[in-house]
Amino acid sequence: MAEIINMPRLSDTMEEGTVATWLKKVGDKISEGDILAEIETDKATMEFESFHEGTLLYIGVQEGETTKVDELLAIIGEEGEDISALIGGASAPAAEEATAEAPVAEAPAQASESAAIPEGVIVVTMPRLSDTMEEGTVATWLKKVGDNVEEGDILAEIETDKATMEFESFNTGTLLYIGLQEGESAKVDSLLAIIGPAGTDVSAVASNFGSAPAAAPAPKAEAPKAAAPKAEAPKAAAPVAKKAAPAPSETPKVTKDGGRLFVSPLAKKIADEKGFNIADIPGSGESGRIIKRDVENFTPKAVAPAAAAGTSAPVSEESFEEIKNSNMRKAIAKNLAKSKFTAPHYYLNVEFDMDNAIAFRKEVNAVPDTKISFNDIVVKACAMALKQHPQVNSQWFDDKMRLNHHVHIGVAVAVEDGLLVPVVKFADQRKLTEIGAAVKEYAIKAKTKKLTLEEMDGSTFTISNLGMFGIETFTSIINQPNSAILSVGAIVQKPVVKDGAIVVGNTMKLCLAADHRTIDGATGAQFLQTLKGFIENPISMLL
Repeated sequence: MAEIINMPRLSDTMEEGTVATWLKKVGDKISEGDILAEIETDKATMEFESFHEGTLLYIGVQEGETTKVDELLAIIGEEGEDISALIGGASAPAAEEATAEAPVAEAPAQASESAAIPEGVIVVTMPRLSDTMEEGTVATWLKKVGDNVEEGDILAEIETDKATMEFESFNTGTLLYIGLQEGESAKVDSLLAIIGPAGTDVSAVASNFGSAPAAAPAPKAEAPKAAAPKAEAPKAAAPVAKKAAPAPSETPKVTKDGGRLFVSPLAKKIADEKGFNIADIPGSGESGRIIKRDVENFTPKAVAPAAAAGTSAPVSEESFEEIKNSNMRKAIAKNLAKSKFTAPHYYLNVEFDMDNAIAFRKEVNAVPDTKISFNDIVVKACAMALKQHPQVNSQWFDDKMRLNHHVHIGVAVAVEDGLLVPVVKFADQRKLTEIGAAVKEYAIKAKTKKLTLEEMDGSTFTISNLGMFGIETFTSIINQPNSAILSVGAIVQKPVVKDGAIVVGNTMKLCLAADHRTIDGATGAQFLQTLKGFIENPISMLL
């Protein structure tokens, strides 16, 4: 059966999208996960992947054309299938696929005979905050039921597959209902909250959201019909709605020195997992409420040796801990597995003399208010070498290869939940000090979960550095669609041969992982030779 693909909402503020490039054409076979097109949003140009398999039967928006979110973009189905009714009927048949997507979230619905949405009420659904996001987790609610909400206010922090991001309200009113508590997850477009005039009863709206009969889908501007009889639904659902939406600051309550301590459910969950006494953690939220970041930044006092000995588990006792995979961890697993098993990796290992780089860095850092790292030197050297070897600065797509004339270098940063790759854009044109400042800023943002999608988008080459952990050599998995990634090890002092004599020297090992579909072995070797010249003689980067 044919599937209608609508223009996706690829950012929280996106209202329309422009097709920058189609990566598939009518008649092409589509597999789940294939990139269909590059969509230009209000924030960036992003890849849009297919969640369906079949043949691309129809393209509704040509390259350069713009359309609203949820309008017909393409149709995928069986080869030769008749889709004339779907094209002629606009997006009406798409209701089966859309499953109540966006209508009630975007605008108040017209009154209907059963469980209609009251006037002025807005249903807010789980937003799609990244191009690959399928579900989200509420990390923190910044508003509670009963609070006034203004357009632009931050409602909650949502954990996606890439980062934890702030989600702002596009509406003004009172927060009447919260559908997901902190720590809970739901699919994109599931009920998140309800905003409307103070005192409005929205219990029926909450209980019947998404339960309209599939045989009679409502038009886009209308609310889904209630599945329960109209006279009974509000009465039956009202107590549940009231009980399901307590203010986050009111639960749970624990006693501390005779007083009440307010804790968010997610903070309590993390504290339990870490074995912390929640009463020992100072809160930084509203009214001293303990929230997620308080637990993550908390350092417990050292336990006295005697007490530790008394509570230790028997040596023979088996134990384990199960940690639910975060959305970010799931995305990392999916993307790296896809890269490893679809891109034919090969590896080129080199060892560079770092004596001149050490002396160069020392001289630069002697200048007041100036500080660069060896990693900054590597980033700059790679950027300049990539300008001379555009084949290594390339990207692979199913039907084409892209040779990039700009150099955007992704710098891998380890965070608690996995790995983020902020991008230093136009790195070849930046000074070493500018690169150093950018990398430092991105590292701080990554660890505090403040990186934006734009700051992680568009890399053409990636660098992963484990030298600060004492790792001398390692291999990395290519960050697709890039064609290569450079693994950087630690600088090691050891005996080396110079001018026929054995002397003490400093060396650093690097490994280039390359995609053989785009980069031949000789091309990769020539890139490393150019890189060697810049790193072993860093002053040449200033000429």
